[in-house]
Amino acid sequence: MGRSSVRGGGAGRHRGGGGDRASDLGWDDSLYEGGDGRRLSTPPRQRSYVPGDDDDEYDDYEGEPPRKKRRWGLWLAATLAFLIFGTAGAGWLYYRHLNANLGKKPLNIGTGSQVDKKPPNAAGQSELNILLLGSDDRSSEANQKLGGARDTANQKPRADVQMLIHASADRSNMSVVSIPRDTMVNIPECQDPETDEVYPATYDRINTSLQHGGPGCTVATWTKMTGVHIDHFMMVEFEGVVSMADAVGGVPVCVNQNVYDKKSGLKLTAGTHDVVGKQALQWVRTRYAWGSDLGRAEAQHMYLNAMVRELKAGTKLTDPGQLMDLAEAATKALTVDPDLGTVKKLYDLGNDLKRVPTGRITMSTMPVLPDPNNPDVTLVENKPEAAKLWQLLRDDSAFDGKDKKKAKKKTAPTGTAHPTGDVPVTVYNGTGFNSEGPVPGRAAAVVASLQGLGYGQADTNSTPRPMADTSITYGSPEEQADALALAKAIGLPDRAVKEAKGTETVTLVVGADWRTGNTYPKTAGSEAPEKAPDSADLLNGEDDEKCMEVYAPYRW
Repeated sequence: MGRSSVRGGGAGRHRGGGGDRASDLGWDDSLYEGGDGRRLSTPPRQRSYVPGDDDDEYDDYEGEPPRKKRRWGLWLAATLAFLIFGTAGAGWLYYRHLNANLGKKPLNIGTGSQVDKKPPNAAGQSELNILLLGSDDRSSEANQKLGGARDTANQKPRADVQMLIHASADRSNMSVVSIPRDTMVNIPECQDPETDEVYPATYDRINTSLQHGGPGCTVATWTKMTGVHIDHFMMVEFEGVVSMADAVGGVPVCVNQNVYDKKSGLKLTAGTHDVVGKQALQWVRTRYAWGSDLGRAEAQHMYLNAMVRELKAGTKLTDPGQLMDLAEAATKALTVDPDLGTVKKLYDLGNDLKRVPTGRITMSTMPVLPDPNNPDVTLVENKPEAAKLWQLLRDDSAFDGKDKKKAKKKTAPTGTAHPTGDVPVTVYNGTGFNSEGPVPGRAAAVVASLQGLGYGQADTNSTPRPMADTSITYGSPEEQADALALAKAIGLPDRAVKEAKGTETVTLVVGADWRTGNTYPKTAGSEAPEKAPDSADLLNGEDDEKCMEVYAPYRW
């Protein structure tokens, strides 16, 4: 495309206006010494180099000596673009061959880390959650060439890039959340399905969760943290990723200054450029030039959005040979859960996700804080801010806030509520989604309380249905008034009451947020957020005007 126009003019997209991102954050160039730009001390949002740690993540392509624990990210953009847009043309050409390329691993191997999937809405539609993982596996020669660190070839890989994709039930919007690799999290107990080895629960960086039995433990870690049911995962290695980028063609990215990051090898002049192959890999692996891991996540979001826009515009993948190359590279690079383990299922998923309008795709990064125990190296979840993201996901509400009118719209109940004694109510114990485990007999205790309120037909169902949030569902419009009356009786907010296809009676699932008492706690029932917080660094799928701000030591 030959783009070279300069966008942003140094203003960038970070809060606080124009100018130098580093100076805006109070960073000083004197933090760097020597010619390699290594940070010797750092502000809270920038991870520092620690001898023996994994900060030196790049080999350049001119033979820089191998270093430990490289990181990468191109898998994300190429894989999602392949799933949404690339599969339809190539998927059936070599069906059996491509199916054989796909690796398969169990979805969730955590102990007590499963969350029940919500029933379909009144229209029979179900939301969809997919966890994208990037493995730094260097067991193959090709992966070692791309990622370096041959001396770590026998080590267990880590999931250095992680993003959760949430497609709304009606496919009107999509929300994507990244978590920085060095975020400290609670990793639940996991059992490796191949060796039966049990990995005890621990507190560690989220990228190490992959080493606890495979991708199923990373899924379990996300589930425990978010309370979101995850339907599928996709994990990609280095090998084939560059080939995928070559098959797709160039993707436009923008920098507001000339940039040269010796660690990744990325060197661009100010303006917009189409990056492909090795240069695309350099773009999504770059961290130092953007100032932090959070900047790298932002660059990956920019790349992914641009790829989606290019593919939707029809400027890519018009050649059958190009489609075949993409399908071959993508399937070789992918490991998925068994329920997503054929090209047809990927094809169907791609067609399904393709319905989401580009303008309703919102990228975000989980809000984080410096780790109090190691502020220069690791991060922790900013719980009050991150909780808003998780609540939006669990409520199937868009990050962009455009669903707020729909959420606030009240539908008048059909008819009036029946006498409590005439309303069958089924109660489930969903308190198992909690680090303390389920509350024994919780459903029976709530049933006893309901019977005291006149609900003589209330009864328990012993099937486990672990959920983060307490909810009431009903199966037909005629039951809406009864469901709302039940919610009022126990102090549950109306937003937790929803029609669900296939629900036979008014159903109450007592979630992990209501472990004791006869009435729902008011603190748990506070108003749900209308949109994602600004601290999540939101980026809209149609935003093609943003440029990455280059940290001063990496300008030339």
